[in-house]
Amino acid sequence: MHEPPRLLVVDDGDMNRDMLARRLVRLGYSVDTAVNGREALEKLHGSEFDLVLLDIMMPELDGYDTLAAMKADAALKHVPVVMVSAVSEIESVVKCLELGADDYLPKPFNPTILKARVTSSLDRKRLRDQERLLAQSMERELEIGREIQAGFFPDALPTAAGYQLAAHFAPARQCSGDFYDAFETEVGTIGLVVADVCDKGVGAALFMALFRSLLRAFATQTAVEAAPRARLESAVRLTNDYIAKEHGKANMFATVFFGVLQPESGILLYVNGGHEAPLVVDAGGVVRRRLEPTGPAMGMLPQVPFTVGEETLAPGELLYVFTDGVVEAKGEAGFFGEERLLPLVTAPGDSAQTVVTNVAAALAAHVGALPRYDDVTMLAVKRA
Repeated sequence: MHEPPRLLVVDDGDMNRDMLARRLVRLGYSVDTAVNGREALEKLHGSEFDLVLLDIMMPELDGYDTLAAMKADAALKHVPVVMVSAVSEIESVVKCLELGADDYLPKPFNPTILKARVTSSLDRKRLRDQERLLAQSMERELEIGREIQAGFFPDALPTAAGYQLAAHFAPARQCSGDFYDAFETEVGTIGLVVADVCDKGVGAALFMALFRSLLRAFATQTAVEAAPRARLESAVRLTNDYIAKEHGKANMFATVFFGVLQPESGILLYVNGGHEAPLVVDAGGVVRRRLEPTGPAMGMLPQVPFTVGEETLAPGELLYVFTDGVVEAKGEAGFFGEERLLPLVTAPGDSAQTVVTNVAAALAAHVGALPRYDDVTMLAVKRA
């Protein structure tokens, strides 16, 4: 059996307060009373109420200040308030409605109007409560999704003698379409992946998990005797064909940079599937090369060719891979752009971690308090 809604009647006039309370009890509600705003706030903090009927003119703390205090309190702002006033106080009622009151009840009390005002206010509260619970549930689901997605990122970056690896990931929402990965593809080689799935939110996050899992699985399960170049091309081709054939109707694709580094020689084999061109910065802080696309974005069409490119990281050189959320981060001064990015990436002598940290800090300062519109992902590799 459901308990009746709890109402709080706040009025310094004994007769008005008692009369209104009795009428509400006869309508089936549970009623408590307060003689002024200060007592009302104490009772509201000590117990839960579904509706407050609040007089305007009261000693100690009047209706205006009581209403303002409720709306400024996160715990009380959702409790509906019906102002109680004489017809001559209509201007005061308008002020209270502007402050956040839900309705008003004229004096003297008309039983029909009283019932209608209270019923409608409680109905609106029930709807708002349902909406709030739904929003909280969705927020929790998204948080669970974020926690699960975080599990797809490597717990620790692989290590190789003479190399530094660093990464940074900052989602624009709870769930992201960006990801990075770094793992051992076979003994003596390291796979490096940075990708950006089209769109944002939950849908992009689901495909992010699919792209990441397929690339890693195909890259590590291709025949061991296959050469690194063949293993890389096969992993990219199989991932692309599977998504294009099995999930083509979803129209989801990803720009992907997938490199395979051979630390001993510094050779980097790579496929750039429609991704932002990574930068190769020499020991003197000059962008020596941009690793331009060697194929289209992945997942759009099956059986499209992907060419494997090759680069060699010399001692002191840096590979910087990033998603478009870096250069397209928008602040009050416009887009972050390459003019802000390049000085941070090309500072001679900076470690991989320093580069990533400095770019992340500059992005945060540039965007400021504005909402983030895109995910930001970076991966840096530096040869000592």
